Order: sequence, then structure tokens, then C-alpha cells
Amino acid sequence: MFLVSPTFPEISQPNIEIKVFPDGDSYVRINDMDKCQGEDVSLFHRLYPKQNTAIFNTIQMLHTLKRVGARTTLIAPYFPYSRQDKTFLMGEALSAQVLCKLLVEFGLVKLITVDCHFLKREGEAEYANLKIQNISASRLLVEHARGKIGLEQLEVISPDEGANYLVSEFGGKSMKKERGGHYDNAGAEETYRSVEKVERSFDVKDKNILILDDMIATGGTMIKAVENVKKGGARKVFCAATHGFFLNDSLDKLKKLSDGIFTTNSIPNDVAEVDIVPLLKKALADGQVDAPIRP
Repeated sequence: MFLVSPTFPEISQPNIEIKVFPDGDSYVRINDMDKCQGEDVSLFHRLYPKQNTAIFNTIQMLHTLKRVGARTTLIAPYFPYSRQDKTFLMGEALSAQVLCKLLVEFGLVKLITVDCHFLKREGEAEYANLKIQNISASRLLVEHARGKIGLEQLEVISPDEGANYLVSEFGGKSMKKERGGHYDNAGAEETYRSVEKVERSFDVKDKNILILDDMIATGGTMIKAVENVKKGGARKVFCAATHGFFLNDSLDKLKKLSDGIFTTNSIPNDVAEVDIVPLLKKALADGQVDAPIRP
């Protein structure tokens, strides 16, 4: 087994150099390339923040490994562009497909990631010709929530049906999200789709609730979900997600609304209380990962 990584000192010592030329171009060099020739190699790399640069660096690494006949598995806790697997307006790019096909083209054999947004289930899958192992952090997050609340009973729910697989084994129910129109501020570079409302068909009165989702980006879905269950008479409301971006002051808003909020450390943030490294180490121990490289 050979591990390579630039960004995971918790798993192995970095053995890839990533630098920048004076003009801003990326420079990548994999050390010990002789150990990679014709071998199964596992590349550990964080693809966020600065995802566009991180993705291009990954392509540079994959191409370098492919040139010496290595068969590479990429282990990335968060997979960028995973929300762009559908189009809503004519002419929009299917960016999730673009990224997967690009990685395959440059030699990626398999992706191992955590709670990939477009997969909607744990386990093995294939998307745009890329084999993917989707690991879920839901058990770690629920266990952490139970530690926070003590001996009191906790009900786990998801804020929309797309995240149902995260809560189903805990007897959890899913709320229903209704999206608004495509937000496009004239002249601005930022774009997103608003959340009109989040509805619930089950009782939460006097219950301790954990709302669990795969990610919190601008916080629109989670904020409306918290407001809904609080209006329904919930005793305590906790929020959790695998990936926490917390854009547009959403973390401050959720802290004020809820009784507690936390995520894994797949993306560094102020409430990253759950360590994702054990999941990645277990993937190694279970033989899901053959040989790692890390920048």
C-alpha cells in the first residue's frame, strides 16, 4: 500500500509538493514516484476551500500518476460541485458530471468521499462513469448529539427528502422543501436558488429534535427547518451537517435560533466538533482504499 497526500497529516506525512510559480501557475511534484509505478495508489486531498485550484492540482497529480501506470483512488472528504447535478435553466452546465468525467479522463479509478450530495445513499455507486464509495458521517453526528443532550430522548429528522438516508436508520422522518425561483442579482457574480418554505407532516411538540443534513451552505433550508419545528412546539432543537460552509452569516443566525449546532471537520469552521478522520482510516483498514498519496 502506498499513500500520497498534500493535506492530511493525520493519516500520513505529506509527500507531494504544491507550489506556485511567480505568474500564479500551479506547480506539483510527487515525491517517491518510483514507488507508484504500476501500483495501486491512494491520493488523500481536500478539495475545499479554493476548490477550483484544488481540483486542478488534483488533475495534475492524477495525470502524473497515470503516466507511470498507477491506478489511483482519490479520498476527498467533501466533493465540490456535487449540488450541480441538475439543471433548472436552459444552458446551465451539469458541473457534477463535468468534474467526474474529467477525473476519469485523467486516470482516477475510484472516488471515496463523505455524504456526496447527489448520491442520496451510502455505499457503492457510479456516476458519469466514475466509481464512488459514499461514506456517511450520520452515525458520528447522531452520537455527538446524544452526548450533548445526555439521557433525554432525541428524535432525528432531515430538512428535506434528499437527506432521508442520513436519518432513516434512526427512525427519522423527513420534512419537505419547496424551492423558490433562481436568484440572480443583476450585475453580481453570485447566484443561487432560494428556499421558499420547509413543511412538516409529523408532530414535534415537547420533543428534542436533531435536524441533520449533508451540508449547510447559505443556511436557507436549515433556518426554515428550525423555525418550523420551533413553531411546532419542540423542546430543544439542534442542527448538524456533515459539511459546514456557513455562508452569509448563517452560522450566527443558526446559533441564535437553535440550542446547538455542529458539523464534521470535512470543511474547517468554528463548529467543526466531529472528527472525520476515523471514517477515512476505517476505509483504509477495510481495504476500500488500496494505497495512499498525500500532498
